[in-house]
Amino acid sequence: MLPQKSIDYRNQALSTWRFKVGMLMKLPSVFWWGISIRSLNEESCEVTIPYSWRTQNPFKSIYFAALNGAGELSTGALCQMYIAGLGSYSMLVTQFRSEFYKKATTKVTFSCSQGRKVHEVLSSLQSGSFSTLELESVGKNTNGEVVARIFVTWSFKKRD
Repeated sequence: MLPQKSIDYRNQALSTWRFKVGMLMKLPSVFWWGISIRSLNEESCEVTIPYSWRTQNPFKSIYFAALNGAGELSTGALCQMYIAGLGSYSMLVTQFRSEFYKKATTKVTFSCSQGRKVHEVLSSLQSGSFSTLELESVGKNTNGEVVARIFVTWSFKKRD
């Protein structure tokens, strides 16, 4: 069961207008590309990115940077949800790797299903200590084909 602050974070992330306003203020590229969080729970986070003129590259597929942004958000939102209920932490990307398998010519949904692992790492940290965690997000097109895999290593430090 999630703490109330984590539930509040999840509800805000899933609220279309609150998410869009938040992204416009803090991550305008996510707002511009039309990325949205479709689901967020204890286990996983799903983020979609549309195939549109805003995300398209000259080769008529979704720009790799936009795909990376959606993949990172699916891991980061999961981490932020748990952090909201556990106290004060700093969080930083320390490594990032992408693998692309297929041209992204439809909406792509990125899914990170390592929520339990995030919770284990964060809840085990003591004040002043830090840990890293690599999370994987798999991006699939509307036909269910894997378009990309995004690997994000997050560093967490528990503040006093």
